[in-house]
Amino acid sequence: MRSLTVGLAQIYPKLGDVRANCELHLQFVEQALAQEVDLLVFPELSLTGYTLQDLVREVAMRPTAEHPAFASLIDASRRLDLVVGFAEIDERGRFFTSAAYLSQGQLAHLHRKVYLPTYALFDEGRYFDLGESVRAFDTRFGRFGILICEDFWHASPPYLSWLDGADVMIFTSASPGRGLGHAGKLGSSRFVETVNQAYAALFGAYVIHVNRCGFEDGLNFWGGSTVFSPDGDLIVQAPYFEEALIVTQLDLNQIRRTRTRLPLLRDERPEVTLRELQRILSEKP
Repeated sequence: MRSLTVGLAQIYPKLGDVRANCELHLQFVEQALAQEVDLLVFPELSLTGYTLQDLVREVAMRPTAEHPAFASLIDASRRLDLVVGFAEIDERGRFFTSAAYLSQGQLAHLHRKVYLPTYALFDEGRYFDLGESVRAFDTRFGRFGILICEDFWHASPPYLSWLDGADVMIFTSASPGRGLGHAGKLGSSRFVETVNQAYAALFGAYVIHVNRCGFEDGLNFWGGSTVFSPDGDLIVQAPYFEEALIVTQLDLNQIRRTRTRLPLLRDERPEVTLRELQRILSEKP
């Protein structure tokens, strides 16, 4: 399959109300199906809301059909692929900020957020455990990678995902608006858009970013979801601050054309990176 119709589900979830958020997801699924979407991507913690704090224990779930919300979404994934965000509890009672890729009635991939911001207005490390892996995975459309918010503010997770074969990178976030002084943009939105464009161009990959919108506990989430091409061009952008479903089609052949013109992946030397990382870690005081 050499084209992919993607839907960016830029939603405004209700804090702690999994049932209402699941219904919202299913409404967007129906809208996406009407537009023949192949893959519908929701933002970080889309099923639970972001500023959970002590609510984590009440809303955390496992991504199986035993949970009513996931039963509905797994069933919906028989008609189109889905990426959904949620607070996960594992078999040992640990909590993670997670994203699930659902396809053809199955959980195809689970990513647990590796980097938890615990500074300024963020307090994630107090409530969640750290994810421990970055893995690409195969889909019926090709090989993908998923990262969550702070994960792609660090250089290593996108790099690892790229080396592991990801041709399409899915970034989800619950990024609040911060910083003024840039014409027409918040500081936070300008930073994220610049980073996403850079990854697309450096890795010759599609970068799909879905950010939530709305207000929560004094925070204003800016939306502005985007797709950048393997050449680093902006393909589509959702409006700032508003709930929206944005649909666009990706030409997957563009990945090969870009990498033929600029063979950075072919010429990458991960063994040098590994050797130098080992040296740096060994010399670290």
